[in-house]
Amino acid sequence: MPWRENLVPSPMRRAAVVAPVDRSRRVFVEIADAGVFEPDRADDEVGRPAVPSSETSVDDDEAILEERTRAANTVHGCAVLPGWIPDARVEAVNASIGRLGGALVEIPERRGMTPPTAHVDSPVASAFRPLVSTYATVPYRDIDPTMFAAIAYMVMFGMMFGDVGHGMGIVVFGVVAARSNSDRLRPARPAAPFLIGAGLAAIGFGFLYGEAFGPTGLVPALWLRPLDEPEQLLVAGLLIGTLLLGVTFLVAIANRWRESGLSSALYDASGIAGAVLFVGVATAGIGVATSTSWALQTGAAVAVVGAVLTFVGLLVRAGPGGAGVAEALVEMFDTVLRLGSNIVSFTRLAAFGLTHAVITAVVWDGTVSLSSSGTVPGWIAAVLLFVVGNVAAFGLGALVAAIQALRLEYYEMFSRLFASQGRPFDPLHIPADRLETS
Repeated sequence: MPWRENLVPSPMRRAAVVAPVDRSRRVFVEIADAGVFEPDRADDEVGRPAVPSSETSVDDDEAILEERTRAANTVHGCAVLPGWIPDARVEAVNASIGRLGGALVEIPERRGMTPPTAHVDSPVASAFRPLVSTYATVPYRDIDPTMFAAIAYMVMFGMMFGDVGHGMGIVVFGVVAARSNSDRLRPARPAAPFLIGAGLAAIGFGFLYGEAFGPTGLVPALWLRPLDEPEQLLVAGLLIGTLLLGVTFLVAIANRWRESGLSSALYDASGIAGAVLFVGVATAGIGVATSTSWALQTGAAVAVVGAVLTFVGLLVRAGPGGAGVAEALVEMFDTVLRLGSNIVSFTRLAAFGLTHAVITAVVWDGTVSLSSSGTVPGWIAAVLLFVVGNVAAFGLGALVAAIQALRLEYYEMFSRLFASQGRPFDPLHIPADRLETS
């Protein structure tokens, strides 16, 4: 699969299934069996389930087929069922229904009509898809941020859970889930690439921190020890957060352009205006942190330009008059405040990385203290403390890192990427052997 196909939703085509009325039943069954065509809903069906529970059972396939094809119209003796289909499947579907007397005819889109969103995912991309889909359906015209979100999540998780031993535990579980045929592990199989990626990130940061089941000395610190240099770790967290926000703004600018054109891409708070404001604030912050006057002055000037562009966009959206100005001022204040809090929020990468390091250090210090007695009970107690302590540190650290990485993606990144939600592609899919084909 070309990597570009993972960057945008699948191209969709507005089309209608056309068949003579006396053959329409067989053609619709063929369409349902293919499972790649989403029929329009009839006007009285919009906004309610495909099969009303008060009338039929959800498992009644015949009722589902009738419900989903109710929007078909009869024109000159032909049944016409409009809907959506991925471009890549048009030729195959046309061939399959053509032998039954049907055809797939392209029809124009109505003004304001938005195609549904469908994805052609690789196995790896499908494992990371829930990172995005649990927040929102990617709008049809937007760039799909799944792979970026996956990489960002791994980096943030690894920084907060950096430990070679604990990371290996996650990798082993992911490999077992991928290869095992056990019924208990089957639900975890789709998430195996996600688990392996998170574990590898934890291992990588574990080597950087010199942590393997805590500061045991099993691996050297290739970068820094968190408890020895917390300030440097804090700065690193801010730099990683700034980089991730920068990439987020680039994707958001492309999305605003694809959604609404140049004006939205230029003036939106998540477009070029917001990005310029972000660069200015970040540069000024670096100037303050490093006592560099030129960085502070340059950042302040850039931030002013970004603030003016952002305010113009907010003012145009709010409308003329005093009420519009007041609304734009309030939203401008909120934008600046939220931008600053977004950057500062990434300090939690260092904070929770330090927390995990402190817990494992306490466990290791206690283990060393108990074992130094040289007695058998002391050694037994040391082993128990080491095992139980690491299990507790693993469970708590993994849970906290997983939740906090997700929180950073949702609140600091996705809130900029998505100006709206898409509509998921909902094709009619019922195997033909479960329907009356006569």
